[in-house]
Amino acid sequence: MAPLDVGLLILRVVVGGTLFAHGAQKAFGWWGGPGPGGWTAAIARMGFRPAPLFAAASIAAELAGALLVVGLLTPLVGLLLIGQVVVIIGSAHLAKGFWNRDGGYEFALSLLAAIVTLVLAGPGAVAIDAALGLVIAPELRVAAVVLGLAGGVATVGLQRLLRPAAA
Repeated sequence: MAPLDVGLLILRVVVGGTLFAHGAQKAFGWWGGPGPGGWTAAIARMGFRPAPLFAAASIAAELAGALLVVGLLTPLVGLLLIGQVVVIIGSAHLAKGFWNRDGGYEFALSLLAAIVTLVLAGPGAVAIDAALGLVIAPELRVAAVVLGLAGGVATVGLQRLLRPAAA
């Protein structure tokens, strides 16, 4: 096993596990999380309409971090996670500046960079994708990154358009 494959495995486990844990907080209330009702209310306060749809989509995207951990369907999962993290940055952290200590986007940007790297580089040899012989052409990996970024930006734009005037 090459050092690059070990590095990609570590990156997948840390990033995918982190996103899965955030999704589990929202989906199941684990680790002090809000659970589905609390998360749907938070999504509504952020101006996403219909809130239940956006809450479910964000939970599903973050729970897909488990697939990133094992390296299954990496480009597709990466596309979803890129979109999710762009929405996180644009809707919750961008206005607070860069630094995480101020609620800024520093941490989320690091996750985004790691996910983009995994999509572009591939999951490595220690992954279910590799065991299945699933090889994605570089052009499709780039397309997954672009679609994830575009989808996230479009979702943030939609959220801002639909946000109630009082928000």
